[in-house]
Amino acid sequence: MEEKIRLAVFGQKRLSREGGIEIVVKELCTRMAQNGCDITCYNRAGHHVSGAEYDKTIEYAGIRQKVVPTIEKKGLAAVSSSFFAALYSAFGRYDVVHIHAEGPAFFCWIPKLFGKRVINTIHGLDWDREKWRGSVASKFIRGGEKNAVKYADEIIVLSKDVQKYFLETYGRETHFIPNGVNRPEVREAKLITDHFGLEKDSYILFLGRLVPEKGIRYLVEAFKNVKTDKKLVIAGGSSDTDSFMEELKELAKGDDRILFTGFVQGAMLDELYSNAYIYTLPSDLEGMPLSLLEAMSYGNCCLVSDIPECAEVVEDKALIFKKSDVEDLREKLQEACDHPEMVMKMKNQAADFICEKYNWDEVVKETMKLYRRK
Repeated sequence: MEEKIRLAVFGQKRLSREGGIEIVVKELCTRMAQNGCDITCYNRAGHHVSGAEYDKTIEYAGIRQKVVPTIEKKGLAAVSSSFFAALYSAFGRYDVVHIHAEGPAFFCWIPKLFGKRVINTIHGLDWDREKWRGSVASKFIRGGEKNAVKYADEIIVLSKDVQKYFLETYGRETHFIPNGVNRPEVREAKLITDHFGLEKDSYILFLGRLVPEKGIRYLVEAFKNVKTDKKLVIAGGSSDTDSFMEELKELAKGDDRILFTGFVQGAMLDELYSNAYIYTLPSDLEGMPLSLLEAMSYGNCCLVSDIPECAEVVEDKALIFKKSDVEDLREKLQEACDHPEMVMKMKNQAADFICEKYNWDEVVKETMKLYRRK
């Protein structure tokens, strides 16, 4: 019988659905707890778009949750919570400390100093995100990347492109373990019809955090010139500030086919995925796009930008446009609206393809191998 692993996890805001990292941590930790790991998640203070019910949870599916001191100001919340989480995990009785994302990895030397085995998952090259460009935060995140290279026992990456980047930039070997996806239950349109007047195949869907690097500006600009009576549904909460959400609403003004739902979860989220005509992810920058995996698992025809992180996932099972090219995106949207038979063909192969390719149980098995590696 293998010994129980005592694991500390930080880098996530909390166990919720408010971002890709949060979903990954929740999926991994839930399964690892079932596999006999003793897990403590160190979460940020304060609450976010998922609602206050996530804030007070002490125990979730066998996982201990502890809230760490957090300075609640843009740019400081992640730094302060990661610092305290690193301290707690260094002094706690843990075998392994698993840190998610590049910023939090800045402090990976602290648990390492105290003899812990440190694993770092790089969810994407976060210093390159539009909101941090040229800022102190970007330098801090880049420092986190360098500290991960220097101090982490193992680094996990979610895309081949990032794996290549670490090898070429630092000569550092990493482990490619992409995210998984669950096969969901496809739901009929009920809530979305009552709330937003949406029916099956009546809308094009974007679902994710509303941040500049997701390419939502291009999407709104492109869609305004598409001749269709389908709606464009932009579902998701803003991250850090509402100013970008306001900018998007201003851009969408005058086109009543464009609908903003705000943050969605639960049955509403399932229904939006289940009934979309196409799902689109026009990102400039991604780590491993979980929402894309989810959209395909519901049997959606997807339209994505040609960045390697999206192209690697979809292979030839989706429609692809040139990153940042509004005109190419408009053409591909128009083509999809004009050719339902092409969309149907993509829909029919999406779910089986993605659920076979990306499996959470496999992700857990490979990750736990790294925990036990001597």
